[in-house]
Amino acid sequence: MNEFRVAAVFSSNMVLQREKKIRVFGECADGCSVSVLLACADKVLANVVCEGKGGKWLAELPPQTACDGAVLSVCCGGQKKVMTNVAIGEVWLCGGQSNMEMELQHIQGGQELLREDKNPNVRFYYTQKKGFLNEDFFETESRMCWKEFSEKDAACWSGVGYLFGKELTAKLGVTVGLIGCNWGGTSASAWTSKESLLADRDVSVYWNEFEERNAGKTLEEQIAEYEAYETQDLIWRQRQEECYREDPQMDWDTLQQKIGPCLWPGPLNARNPYRPAGLYECMLLRIAPYSLRGVLFYQGESDDHRPQTYYALFTRLILQWRKAFLEQTLPFLFVQLPMHRYAGAPDYKNWCLIREAQMDCFATLRQTGIAVAIDCGEWNEIHPKDKRPVAHRLYLQALYHVYKMADASEAMGPLYRDFYVRGTEIELNFFFADEGFQVLGDEPVGFEIAGEEKAFVPARARIEGSKIFLSSTKVEKPCYARYLWTNYGEVNLYGANGIPVAPFRTCRCDETNVQELTQEIHQNMEVGANPLPE
Repeated sequence: MNEFRVAAVFSSNMVLQREKKIRVFGECADGCSVSVLLACADKVLANVVCEGKGGKWLAELPPQTACDGAVLSVCCGGQKKVMTNVAIGEVWLCGGQSNMEMELQHIQGGQELLREDKNPNVRFYYTQKKGFLNEDFFETESRMCWKEFSEKDAACWSGVGYLFGKELTAKLGVTVGLIGCNWGGTSASAWTSKESLLADRDVSVYWNEFEERNAGKTLEEQIAEYEAYETQDLIWRQRQEECYREDPQMDWDTLQQKIGPCLWPGPLNARNPYRPAGLYECMLLRIAPYSLRGVLFYQGESDDHRPQTYYALFTRLILQWRKAFLEQTLPFLFVQLPMHRYAGAPDYKNWCLIREAQMDCFATLRQTGIAVAIDCGEWNEIHPKDKRPVAHRLYLQALYHVYKMADASEAMGPLYRDFYVRGTEIELNFFFADEGFQVLGDEPVGFEIAGEEKAFVPARARIEGSKIFLSSTKVEKPCYARYLWTNYGEVNLYGANGIPVAPFRTCRCDETNVQELTQEIHQNMEVGANPLPE
């Protein structure tokens, strides 16, 4: 018999989504009757009764207007759970990997915000970071709860999420709730279902590799294998910290020569949280189908070893999340990866392909928005500390695409549209460039052109209104152009609204050849120099 439970994401201090059906859910025995009552200021807003099916229950309350101080009561038989100080406002899920996970206390200006912000009307629920469903998982999950802002509690909130929520509540005048559902170093394959991965030939490799590595191993053997790795990894990381204290500038190769190879992320088996579909099961499905206004997503760094498949993988993720949250048009706003390259690492141009895939998702999927952040990277640092531009551009995307409170001239930077060959020049045309461009410096940098042989050379850029003309004395008959087609480079070209021109290439017949990165390089991207603070 299933024990009656209300999903852990429902607690006192929570925020429920206004102006949409409010879904309340949990577990119970089949046939059990569950009643859900929502009240505010001594007025009953909704009173719904549902029945348990398949060990679960789901009640849908009618849409409500914004309010604070509500009470939600859930009853089943003689059991009752009452949640107080409930707000009805705007709810956004903060998904992705380390740059969404990066805590408010660690971002630039974060300590000042924690000390100085008073009652910002933003609340947070953190989905627990456990990647394996066992007794400990359910016991600790039962203690998870929504938090109001305080210097202590907000320190571990997503920095990007908080800055977004702070702007949004100031604009809308309602309480904003954020649900953190992120984990550093994770591939998008960890955040979607097994069925979704296997349904696409381009991304099934993620699941097939997982199966091949664990063929013939029992679950007990896999658990023992991973626990042995965890013990070894703890010792390795302690030695890593000692080395960085002695020499903060020690490079990755020297570090591993001194203390041995890093084995992160460990054996990719059923116990490893980074496994395909693992966090979809252990994190996302623990909060779905909570009613949301939309999703904020910052990820892609840990799929840079397979950039050619990222469009298919990311598309699958978006569609799967919409299915999980029972909303086919759930708004999904994401960050296009910024500039990044570690010192000494080759320019594989793999991040170029990830950025291109992200732009393709924006162009082809309904109800998506893209925050172009090409200028927000840091040299030799995969975790840029200044999250304000990223959060603000996500906020502008929300105002434009979701709330219809901003127009394209405010929210969108110039996006490549098409090109024409004009003699020895290439003419570039853009969406969202009617008001022209800003150049920080003498002239735009980052443009390249090539002839039929596809040998790209730097190009001079001449701006005329909303058009840009490219030329080079080394290319008499230009055929191709591209902009910021590099993992890391200078950015100095913006739209009139201060949002950078997004990177692009005019033709994919100049296909960038990117071999799969080695495991060592993949490790370096997340646990190398300047690791994200715990």
